[in-house]
Amino acid sequence: MKRFFGVKSLLVVVFFAATCLAFFPVMASAQKVITLNYSNFFPAPHKNSVLAQQYCKEIEKRSGGKVKITYFPGGTLTPAAQTYDNVVKGIADIGESCFAYTRGKFPMMEVIDLPLGYKTGVAATQLINQFYAKYQPKELGDVKVLWLHAHGPGVLLSKKPVKTMADMKGMKVRATGLAAKVVQALGGAPVGTTMPETYDALRTGVADGAMAPVEAAQGWKWGEVIKSITQNFGSAYTTGMFIVMNKAKWNALPADVKKVFEDVSKEYTAKQGKVWDEIDKEGYAFNKKLGNQVIALSAAEDAKWAAAVKPLLDEHAKTLKGKGLPADAVKWAVDSLKKLQ
Repeated sequence: MKRFFGVKSLLVVVFFAATCLAFFPVMASAQKVITLNYSNFFPAPHKNSVLAQQYCKEIEKRSGGKVKITYFPGGTLTPAAQTYDNVVKGIADIGESCFAYTRGKFPMMEVIDLPLGYKTGVAATQLINQFYAKYQPKELGDVKVLWLHAHGPGVLLSKKPVKTMADMKGMKVRATGLAAKVVQALGGAPVGTTMPETYDALRTGVADGAMAPVEAAQGWKWGEVIKSITQNFGSAYTTGMFIVMNKAKWNALPADVKKVFEDVSKEYTAKQGKVWDEIDKEGYAFNKKLGNQVIALSAAEDAKWAAAVKPLLDEHAKTLKGKGLPADAVKWAVDSLKKLQ
């Protein structure tokens, strides 16, 4: 009898142990954290970089700890111009950079970069997201678009005062993507440097000025190497930017985690536009503190600048048509921006 109960007890122990071992992998799997990395070209102190870090933390919080994102600012994981392709390859799981850094790769999204006469970062960011929602460009089909944004009015920051288009003649002006054509239309010579490279380009004389939002005076410290800002709002452009995820990584996410990403991304689209306008104000303040001047073009002069860049819109519409893409996208962007400003 004792032997029977001994054998029975042993069987119970073995069964219990086997059950635990079978159940343990399920528990471990359920608790496994999804680890992702996020590559950004903005330097760590920049407010757009700070916002990206907050986004990562919010995803972690809303997912209940199911997601952990390691953030790499300042191009430390992928260079700015290679970020999109590196997300496609899976080197970066999430990446943020500018469409303009790979000119010609995104003809539809380049519509947003045209000199449409932008006045605010909020309007520019609203426009780029509305544009993407309407046209769903196939050129972004190999990634998951989390959200898009675009900076406030791209104007001229320069080492010498520029009050008329005549002053622009022959100037070496930093510009990327379609902004390079804006510089040419205004009489300057474009210099193709990324944002991180431009400080030294201005400091060493490789560039005499740069086309960018005013926030660059502080956010990228250009105020230290320029002397003036010209408010050429009539010809103001923007630069479209993306936050995208590797498609395979996106497809592998559980449905509840995907919803977290979509909900948080929508919220941060609005935050991003507001940040652009806030840091433009800070850029003006920083510029003033350094004793640099701000030049407001007269209405007549501003109209001349706007007229000089108008052919770029027509040219791009023809380019789209030649590629079998909707040429009406340019007119749609012009009309839509007017409603947003």
